[in-house]
Order: sequence, then C-alpha cells, then structure tokens
Amino acid sequence: MIYLGLDLGSVTCGVSRSDSGIIASPLTTLRFKPDDYDRALDMLLELIEKEHPDMIVLGWPLLENGDRGERALICEEFGQVLQEESGIPVVLQDERNTTKDSEAILIEADVSRKKRKKVIDRMAAVRILQYYLDAQKQKGA
Repeated sequence: MIYLGLDLGSVTCGVSRSDSGIIASPLTTLRFKPDDYDRALDMLLELIEKEHPDMIVLGWPLLENGDRGERALICEEFGQVLQEESGIPVVLQDERNTTKDSEAILIEADVSRKKRKKVIDRMAAVRILQYYLDAQKQKGA
C-alpha cells in the first residue's frame, strides 16, 4: 500500500511517501501563491497521477487544546475536495508540534537556517505520515 503524507500550509504543501506502511520519507514541497488552494489542489492531483497512492494522510492543525481553528477547518475542506477529486481516501492526522519537532531535529543535525527553510515542510509531512503509520501499527498490535 502506498501512502502520501501532506503538510498543507498557506503557500506550501510538504509531501512525504511510504511504500511499506512502516517508514515515511520526504518526497517534495509544492509552492503556490498565498491561500491559492485551487492551485495547490491541481498540483496535488498531478502528483497523485504520478505516485498512485492508495491513501492520503493530511495534517490536521488542531489548536493546542484540541479545538478546530481556522487552519483546521481549511484542511478539513481541502481534504474533502481532494478526496472527491482524486477518488483516493483522505484521512486527517493531528499534526500538533510536527513543524516544531521537525525544526528541532534539523537544528540537532546542524542544518543551516537557509537549508532548514527549504526542507521543513517535507520533514513535517514525514512526521505527519509517520505518526499515522505508527498509530496504525499500534492498533494492529
């Protein structure tokens, strides 16, 4: 089963992939004009045609208290449209702290600020997908 993980932001979408359902790897970062989610959708649909995923795991940016803010609502709507347009199941994965955790990992690895900025979205997408895959393994254990 092939999974894609997505970290949807207002100008970028980090994308990760897992072929095994065990380990997530960075794939790419899509860039679009601020809040141009129609363009982001088109770019993702093109990528989906190339990658042929069986499932898409979309980061769900809940507030720290677990409530749904504006960004979470945008992601919910985007995920619903993506699923309808692609025909691929889209699941939401709580993404609280994924960007912060990814940044800490990159700092620990002594990656420069300039390079971190280029890869942070992909790394966050990896964390989102990995959290989902790990949760599925625990359910099966």
